[in-house]
Amino acid sequence: MTIAVVGTGYVGLVSAACFAELGHTVWGVDIDAAKIEMLKAGRSPIFEPGLEELIQSGIKNDRLHFSTDLVSILPDVQILFCAVATPPGEGCKADLRAVFSVAEQVATHATRDLVFVNKSTVPVGTGKLCEERIAAILRKRGVEISIPVVSNPEFLREGMAVPDTMMPDRIIVGMNGSRSLMEELYRPITRVGKPLVFMSRESAEIVKYASNAFLATKISFINMLTELCEVTGANIRDVAKGMGLDNRIGPKFLHAGIGYGGSCFPKDVKALIATGKEYNVPVPIIEATDAVNVHQRKRFIEKILKNLSPKSHVAVWGLSFKPKTDDMRDAPSIDVIDALVKAGHTVTAFDPVAAERAKPLLPSTIAYAATPIEATQGADALLVLTEWDLFRGMDLKEVKEAMKGNVLVDGRNVYEPEEVEEAGLVYHGIGL
Repeated sequence: MTIAVVGTGYVGLVSAACFAELGHTVWGVDIDAAKIEMLKAGRSPIFEPGLEELIQSGIKNDRLHFSTDLVSILPDVQILFCAVATPPGEGCKADLRAVFSVAEQVATHATRDLVFVNKSTVPVGTGKLCEERIAAILRKRGVEISIPVVSNPEFLREGMAVPDTMMPDRIIVGMNGSRSLMEELYRPITRVGKPLVFMSRESAEIVKYASNAFLATKISFINMLTELCEVTGANIRDVAKGMGLDNRIGPKFLHAGIGYGGSCFPKDVKALIATGKEYNVPVPIIEATDAVNVHQRKRFIEKILKNLSPKSHVAVWGLSFKPKTDDMRDAPSIDVIDALVKAGHTVTAFDPVAAERAKPLLPSTIAYAATPIEATQGADALLVLTEWDLFRGMDLKEVKEAMKGNVLVDGRNVYEPEEVEEAGLVYHGIGL
């Protein structure tokens, strides 16, 4: 099967590489010529474990191709995935201009039947709008070809995107027509028992937002309790463990910390709130999820500043919003470091992969270290903002020897307070 994936950002590029690995002929299309040249050379513009190897394998096997020219490849395409960005627009509503642009370009230049699949995260009703725009252009052209619009949301975790695509919990397809092409597309995955679930397009569009909002709510719920734990002497880890052992709840996403960030949860939570307002439907639980997340980050910054002496030298471990990615979108480190600099402190930061992406987003006065220990040299305090595995295995006594001060603020509850204190450091965690 020949597939086009328009948009080689996070979702589009991972999808394209994985579809090629599953045996399909895939074209990754993007308007960014420099990115396309990089991809043609087998280099990934984003850090994601296993992705660059898949790109190189797809190119070598002549199944994965990249182009800036969608029109020239349309005659061969059976399924086109729209995976362009849908950033927050006015009132936090998803900006759908890029999605509509792709739909209109396909309708203008298509010469055969094909399936148009929205892989981008889009609010409910977007598929209907795309279908109406496509139909209007086809009527104007006077051509009778079929271009149904399908919703096929992604559920990728950054850092685990390749296995999440190849071995997903479920594949959701929202459509109002023949299922045969989508069944054929995903047959290599469904053959190993992974469920392919068909539903209405509107339901599929809501599933994506609902899933992310629910997971974000679990994070905000446990973070809401951290303040109560701190003032009562309870331990949030014990609380989370006691909750998570209930199989109706489960342990995932009950890890207290600074709060969620990244490209999906903040954007999708706010977009779902905006959709509720658009349809005049209250979503108070989702609004509370967002409010708690904002409060948790603000409270963490206040905790840091309270425990620093004036003009402190602060080491920061971790810049990306989560480990195993270089994604800096809505990363807590941006707000935290900005607050430190505004308060008159100096910062030396270390991240295994995200430093280059972080530099344009952080104050120009920030210094960057090549190793975690180098970042702590002469530091009055150490902040852990991303739970990279590298940090879990650090020798805390060596850290203490490198530092001038003794404050460790653990924004991800990576360490046990006892081991930190044994190393001669003063520990400040979240909800402990």
